[in-house]
Amino acid sequence: MNNLDKQYQELLKTILDYGVTKSDRTGTGTKSIFGYTIRHNMSEGFPLLTTKKMAIKSIMTELKWFLKGDTNIKYLLDNNCHIWDGDAYKKYEKYAMSNSYGMDILSKREFIDEIKTDDEFAKKWGDLGSIYGAQWRDWNGIDQIQNLIDELKTNPDSRRLMVNAWNVSDLNNMVLPPCHYGFQVYTRKLSFDERWSLYSDKPFDGNALGAVHTMDYLDDDNYPDRAISLMWNQRSVDTFLGLPFNIASYATLLMLIADEVNMVPDQLIGNLGDTHLYSNHIEQAKEQMGREPMELPKLDITNCDVKNGEFDYEIINYQSHPTIKAPLSN
Repeated sequence: MNNLDKQYQELLKTILDYGVTKSDRTGTGTKSIFGYTIRHNMSEGFPLLTTKKMAIKSIMTELKWFLKGDTNIKYLLDNNCHIWDGDAYKKYEKYAMSNSYGMDILSKREFIDEIKTDDEFAKKWGDLGSIYGAQWRDWNGIDQIQNLIDELKTNPDSRRLMVNAWNVSDLNNMVLPPCHYGFQVYTRKLSFDERWSLYSDKPFDGNALGAVHTMDYLDDDNYPDRAISLMWNQRSVDTFLGLPFNIASYATLLMLIADEVNMVPDQLIGNLGDTHLYSNHIEQAKEQMGREPMELPKLDITNCDVKNGEFDYEIINYQSHPTIKAPLSN
């Protein structure tokens, strides 16, 4: 079952039908709506869009970068991920143009090569300020990700299971204020039938006493007894290029946290604010709307080490329509 692509295509249609024309900081122009919710049941598969081919390695590399608390694009470039190139170069270019005094300014390609090969240059110009990784892992000395995991293990019904990237005192120190500015998790007890389904693909056919003994067995073998959901909030949504990455990234984060605290991934929810299509993405969106969704893939994660931002992954049975290229607005 693939409701995700259908939801996404419906969102594209909604923006095209009802969006208003707005200017934006990049100068590109958008069609925009305000307020939309995406909801996915993780039991239906990993939410990687199939109506266009997705760059899964870039998604995973960026998430590892966040979890490491890294804010320098050197790690991304070393892993052939170019999501943040434009933001780093824009920062360099702005400074260079006002301080060059007739000296040559590096092209974007030259700039990227310098980041990759010159550690001192990378240290100075590759850092993007106090963006996501810094806020997640070191908010004025507070590791929000570790605190979240600790709280889930000791107080899983808490209503304070949140991570926030919108640090007002740091916004001026960021190359770009966070678009997806915070997330919250929520857990619930699994029913007996839900726990049994983790153990067997056949319905339980025992009596009440058998169920009690089976529950003891499941406890002894450490089968999860809770489901965990994640909801992220996003102030600004590049619907064609950014949102598909955000969905898959937060789904992976949900799975990583679930693994860390021995719970079952449940619902993934995205609350979207200014949800827009750039004017140079309109025709691409129309093309994607006309494609028939395929079955969602599965994601297998192993060797999880959330503390150090490391994990191995394998996408299983991912079939998709071809890539649809579109320019990134910085």
